[in-house]
Amino acid sequence: MSDSVQSVNRREFLKSAAFVTAAAAIARSAPAGQPQTLARRKFGRTDIEVSVVGFSGLMLSAMTQERADKAVARAVEHGVNIFDVAPAYGSAQEKMGPALKPFRKDVFLCCKTRQRTAEGAAKELKRSLELLQTDHFDLYQLHAIVDPVKDVEAALGRGGAMETILAARKAGQIRYIGITAHTTEAAIAAMEKFDFDSIMFPLNFVSFHTGDFGPKILQTAVSKRMAVLAIKPLCRQEWPSAEYRKASRFRNMWYEPISEPAEAQLAVRWALSQPITTILPPANEEVFFLGVQTALECRPLDEQAAEQVRALAGKLKPLFRAGKVIG
Repeated sequence: MSDSVQSVNRREFLKSAAFVTAAAAIARSAPAGQPQTLARRKFGRTDIEVSVVGFSGLMLSAMTQERADKAVARAVEHGVNIFDVAPAYGSAQEKMGPALKPFRKDVFLCCKTRQRTAEGAAKELKRSLELLQTDHFDLYQLHAIVDPVKDVEAALGRGGAMETILAARKAGQIRYIGITAHTTEAAIAAMEKFDFDSIMFPLNFVSFHTGDFGPKILQTAVSKRMAVLAIKPLCRQEWPSAEYRKASRFRNMWYEPISEPAEAQLAVRWALSQPITTILPPANEEVFFLGVQTALECRPLDEQAAEQVRALAGKLKPLFRAGKVIG
């Protein structure tokens, strides 16, 4: 198939796939005197509804327990009901367990494993359940899939992590199974080998428009009726220079986040006008709650805003782009 035909097909797909999302309400109406809360969308093929903004547990690793408790409670107050964490996120599991305990029955809790063997995954799953003070995960994901052989074949093959995950699902410790991927090749390979319920993948307007990173994954996931969890929706670009990064208050982040409200509006409007289930803003408290507030005020992307998105994307260097591997 020629590049021009592929481009046309993608445009037609996105126009039709902005289907329900563009038309759907982005903020939920609230009773008089009650705070407005985030809209919800169905989690893939299920009837479960999750908030259009999810909580990245990584941000808790740098917090005290008291601050973590407040951040989680504030997110819940705004209507966030999907929380994601992983063993790789430092002390995040230890912090999220107590912070989320008062709300556990009302939220959709996601965890992950970077283990590729059944034995390693079993140990990690057991420890995660203990730290998060829960008897089950609503979603358990193979974490950081990058290589079709080292990650996909290893985890899905004999003696691989998937054996543990399937056994845990049968035992009621896991409800749904997903993947998080950082390359198109690995994501497609995984989706071809197993019927996952969800995929977590970097999706933002800069990488999508100028890095050719995301369209194929999004199209494949939608065709399989998978939930799409978009990470890096408020990623602006690679740091332009070491000096620029050093002068930024976000210098500890490995990429430049969107922190200006006007740009955040464009980024969130673009993301929520795609067939995306949930966006997970960066693991920075300030940027996360900017994403939440922007989503609360968000409306579907119109042609004028779409043109602004394309123009801005053309000025920035995408963090994720075709051919670049980040793992």
